[in-house]
Amino acid sequence: MTMHRRPIGRSRLLAAIGAIVTLVGSFLPWWTVGGREGLPVLSGNGLEAAGIIVFGVAIATLALVTLPYASERPVSLDRWLSYAALAGLGTVAFAYRLFDLAMMGVFRFAEPADVIVRIPGLWLAGIGLSILARAAYDMLGEPRLR
Repeated sequence: MTMHRRPIGRSRLLAAIGAIVTLVGSFLPWWTVGGREGLPVLSGNGLEAAGIIVFGVAIATLALVTLPYASERPVSLDRWLSYAALAGLGTVAFAYRLFDLAMMGVFRFAEPADVIVRIPGLWLAGIGLSILARAAYDMLGEPRLR
């Protein structure tokens, strides 16, 4: 048995970073309402509704990044199209959840700073999905491993 010494590469490292950022964003609040004038604070994270799909995409991306290191030969799933499909699925689920939250009226902010402070998980998940999409685009120009 030989050691697998293939370097991870810039685009796969970028995909892993995007997945980790998305995972962190999934646990932080995606929406927060109340807390002023004696009202209780209600909030939710990325593990609700379509946000769970975004969480699953991040987990699947990390699994896909590590999959080639579990075998001796290159794995056919380790292609740009797999990462692009995951990024697309995550983006569609993210957009659907954004629309869902907007229809529930949770994006009403009393102060301009509340746009960042009250929904940090939503921002991080969106940034993580953007990083994943960029990684898939970078992989498009890579040569195929045989």
